[in-house]
Amino acid sequence: MATVLYITANPKPVEEAFSLSVGEEFINAYRENNPNDEVVRLDLYKINVPYIDTDVFSGWGKLQQGTAFDELSPDEKQKVSSINQLTDQFVAADKYVFVTPMWNLSFPPKLKSYIDNIAIAGKTFKYSAEGPVGLLTDKKALHIQARGGVYSEGPAKSLEFGDSYLRAILGFMGVPEIETIAVEGMAATPDQAADIKQKAIDRAKEFARQF
Repeated sequence: MATVLYITANPKPVEEAFSLSVGEEFINAYRENNPNDEVVRLDLYKINVPYIDTDVFSGWGKLQQGTAFDELSPDEKQKVSSINQLTDQFVAADKYVFVTPMWNLSFPPKLKSYIDNIAIAGKTFKYSAEGPVGLLTDKKALHIQARGGVYSEGPAKSLEFGDSYLRAILGFMGVPEIETIAVEGMAATPDQAADIKQKAIDRAKEFARQF
């Protein structure tokens, strides 16, 4: 049995979001094909995702100097504990599905905060004499991203920083298999939006059989 962490970063309702609509079709198809696997939903807009701030740095610093966890300030304990829980959950999962829209050429800031919570030295990567080494070498990931324009090819390709960053950071953490389903061009060609969405859903359902 595998554990799939289904991570969404979109504040809109499913019926109003292309990314979430395709994501739901994917995860439903995945469950049909893998009934014994566990799917854990993580809506980043409904949980506390700490920013890496002064409390976090001071808490980490105290722990590195040998201070007991119970001696941290209330804010330090709450934030460090939340980060530890999110990181441990991520490490424990076998497969990751990220579902996001493109916002301003990237993805929502909630996802960047989440990545900062899980890209932790000693847990998802480590430093060696040869440089950083990813530790999640037995995982696989999928990114479903909706984009109003076309960024997978053509003149705007170099302006796509969300999926490319996610692939880079997951690779940095050692994830060897990373796939992308892009739902794109709906704003550029609104008359084709329904067809674009359906084609993405068809691809997602097909990919669910092999993920």
